Amino acid sequence: MKSLSLEDKIKQVAEILRHSRSIMFITGAGMSAESGLPTYRGLNGLYNNQLTEDGMTIEQALSGETLESNPAVTWKYLSAIEEKYRGAEPNRGHEIIKEIEEHFKRVWILTQNIEHFHQLSGSRNVITIHGDLYKLICTRCMKKTRINNYGEIDIPPVCPECGAIVRPEVVFFGEALPYDQCQVLMQELRIGFDVYFSIGTSSLFPYIQEPIIEAKREGKPTIEINPGQTCLSNFVDIKIAECAAVALEKIWTEYKRI
Repeated sequence: MKSLSLEDKIKQVAEILRHSRSIMFITGAGMSAESGLPTYRGLNGLYNNQLTEDGMTIEQALSGETLESNPAVTWKYLSAIEEKYRGAEPNRGHEIIKEIEEHFKRVWILTQNIEHFHQLSGSRNVITIHGDLYKLICTRCMKKTRINNYGEIDIPPVCPECGAIVRPEVVFFGEALPYDQCQVLMQELRIGFDVYFSIGTSSLFPYIQEPIIEAKREGKPTIEINPGQTCLSNFVDIKIAECAAVALEKIWTEYKRI
């Protein structure tokens, strides 16, 4: 079977959108790469196939177990990652998804990202399955605060009320996903969508793969936008090997042209 050109794929996706009323976008670190933020795996991954300087994988360093036993190590890598976020802003890809929301009856975003760029762009229906880097909570008294950047706090931070270690409200490796966000996700998936996009994610986690896999089983169109190969690349209906903002711009331009 002859493979489609990029132009043909873009036209095909635009045509799918033309016949759709509801869309799910599943986004990962690649969605924010064009804002200057690092990805963690795949092309140019920050810790791709490397150990940290403490001799552990980034998954070990950013695990709930390490946070509990050695919070200084976890906070060391958290703050290094957060420092790369400072001054970054949502990119054109985030803006396009927001524009798409305004033209379709129902659009939801399931994001693994913790920098809140979708919300900053004005998107409303966002499932933050991995939490928010800038919401902090005390591990003992549960006092909550919100900060603008980690330059405002000592590393590792301690609670001014009780002196215990403070952590961001994010899901570290080995921890459970937030119950409230999972409930929203399950509810929206039960309703279902006309088309499903996987954008800028390596799709390693089952809860990121499953919406695409289930959509495929149900005969719903599935599209992956990612310059690299993932475990879903040969499974989806249409694979677009482009960066997120570039591909979304082409798709949205073609859709509006129809």
